[in-house]
Amino acid sequence: MNFAAPNHVATWSIAALSVLGVIIRPWRIPEALWAVLGAGALVLFSLLPVSAALAAILKGTDVYLFLIGMMLLAEFAREEGLFDWLAAYATLKARGSAARLFILVYGVGTVVTVFLSNDATAVVLTPAVYAATKQAKAHPLPYLFICAFVANAASFVLPISNPANLVVYGAHMPPLSSWLRQFGIASLISIVATFLLLRFTQRGALAGTIERDVQPPGLGIGGRLAGIGILMTAVVLLIASSLDWRLGLPTFLAGVITGIIIMALRRVSPWACLKQVSWSVLPLVAGLFVLVQGVENTGVLQPLMHMASSSAQTSPEETALITGGIAALLCNAMNNLPLGLIAGAVATGAHLAPQVTGAILIGVDLGPNLSVTGSLATILWLVALRREGQDVSAGKFLLVGSIVMPPALLAALASFVWLSTR
Repeated sequence: MNFAAPNHVATWSIAALSVLGVIIRPWRIPEALWAVLGAGALVLFSLLPVSAALAAILKGTDVYLFLIGMMLLAEFAREEGLFDWLAAYATLKARGSAARLFILVYGVGTVVTVFLSNDATAVVLTPAVYAATKQAKAHPLPYLFICAFVANAASFVLPISNPANLVVYGAHMPPLSSWLRQFGIASLISIVATFLLLRFTQRGALAGTIERDVQPPGLGIGGRLAGIGILMTAVVLLIASSLDWRLGLPTFLAGVITGIIIMALRRVSPWACLKQVSWSVLPLVAGLFVLVQGVENTGVLQPLMHMASSSAQTSPEETALITGGIAALLCNAMNNLPLGLIAGAVATGAHLAPQVTGAILIGVDLGPNLSVTGSLATILWLVALRREGQDVSAGKFLLVGSIVMPPALLAALASFVWLSTR
């Protein structure tokens, strides 16, 4: 195999530049456009056949349906004020304590991430938390950090908690009972460790008091219906996962049905709400599927598959720890969504043991807490912050992330590997 072939170099270069464009958004060009342009360039320059590109796009059908359903649920809930109510209610229950509010917001963020995915926490909960802290006259940054860090720390509690989970496992998603047995303890450790470490980094800002008399906004029929819809969706997806069904279609139907019921009872048009959905995520994901397929077609993943397979057979525990750590670091260099696609291809092609694949997933999900480039959720969190007139520099996030992520990752991986051998 000639890895120096010009067409291989061109494919790698286009893929690398496209992913770099997605991460840093030069000239403020949307992330999706970079992915689509890169995918189009592979086809235009005959580096990837049209049929292969279309097949790669179709491979993501379950992910697209999942994302659409979750985005619809999140947007209808946001439009009906459910997230504003949750954040304000947490502020009220804090009873003037900044530290207590930190615990409550972290709890809300965990629940939203687990049942609505980490992207929902980043996109929808972030502005609600900012509004609540503004009303409470609290320093917003510690609570805004929660929305970024818990979005990744709690994103492997359930298969539905992160689109990257669907990408890594693809058609080989473990049943819910097996998932909970594999990841239950590790995800709990991830959530608790991230909370303690993040709380430590923000201890100075949380020493004071906040406004005590905060009135949460009223929750109308639409907000209550959105909440019921989310709970029912969680039940449906738990059932689907336990039956080893793909999660995309049930999620899509749940989002559509919930929206139809809310709009019908309120007798309002859905178009205003639909226009607020981040539809650009879909071409972004589709473009990344094509780019990864192009890289895979160069044969560069074959040595990785061979190395991973050989290492996993001789020393599975060490391989799991090492690959999980490498995946966590690579997320911050190339973002966890394309890395998840590559990791999924390697895991499937190498027929890796469940404990190695699981460790890779933990790295893909939790590793992005190191830097702002680590995950799509963190990038979306930055966009949400900028809309509120706030900004967090890459250096400031890295300073916090370097304290929070490594110990949480090590603890989660160690517990996962130890339990997988029992």
